[in-house]
Amino acid sequence: MIAIDLGSNTLRVLLYDCVEEESTFSYETLVKTADGLVECGRVSSEAVCRVINAIQTVQMKVDFSEHSVVAVTTEALRQASNRADVLKEIFEVTGVAFDVISGEEEARMTLLAVKRRLQRLVYPSANFVLVDIGGGSTELIFNYGKKSISKSFPIGIVTIAQSYQDLNDIEDALPHKMIEMQKFCTQMYATRGISQAFVATAGTPTTIASMKLGYEYADYDASQVNGTLLLADELDFYLDKLLCMSFEGREKAVGIGRSDLILAGILIYKHIYKILSFNECIIIDDGLREGVALDFCDKL
Repeated sequence: MIAIDLGSNTLRVLLYDCVEEESTFSYETLVKTADGLVECGRVSSEAVCRVINAIQTVQMKVDFSEHSVVAVTTEALRQASNRADVLKEIFEVTGVAFDVISGEEEARMTLLAVKRRLQRLVYPSANFVLVDIGGGSTELIFNYGKKSISKSFPIGIVTIAQSYQDLNDIEDALPHKMIEMQKFCTQMYATRGISQAFVATAGTPTTIASMKLGYEYADYDASQVNGTLLLADELDFYLDKLLCMSFEGREKAVGIGRSDLILAGILIYKHIYKILSFNECIIIDDGLREGVALDFCDKL
């Protein structure tokens, strides 16, 4: 089957073998679906073209007609006033029909993928909080054994980066912007107990983990990133390291068109450490794309 995750920043595609329980092909590219969404409330025609071009690129590599295709999209399309027109155009050109899923459904499938990866890493704790920092939203998922409680917040690296002039403005604004996240965490800790571990997925955590391992964007290796431990203080180190680089150096380190977003993402990520009262975090590459595949296979 083919699982497609169209996020606010990235299109991620996975060809997954349900019998062997393994990926046989993966693809990821920057499409910036939410580019300009803050200003106009619409997905731009340029962004739609980028999404269509990305899907067509994958279709040149994989024959979609030979597989079941499950395609989901998240916060950018949840917010966009022209959602119906965007989805119609994508379908008419590519034949791919996207389902706009809720934040709760996004969290459920992301958790499914992360739990499977943690099992394969033989991670001992079933009590953890998972954070998924996306382009247009951030999901907090508290997992207590077989019980999980999640909430989606409209705070993402694209929308935050495009809402403020510079990093100082972002840093000043985040305590206020993330107050609802703070309240949710406080409520969960008070009613359900403090989490034993902090786990994170999505582009910002995985990119910083990759840098810690000595990789540049072109050399990114998910198998090495999975299970990497990031300390809170290391975020300041890599933020400073990126800011000391030339623009070209940053683009090489974190990917073309991603440098401003990763910088904003680090600030969001830092504040989440404070909210959750953790000093260390386990990084997992698997996310919604993998969760979509697992969810499909589990229903066969």
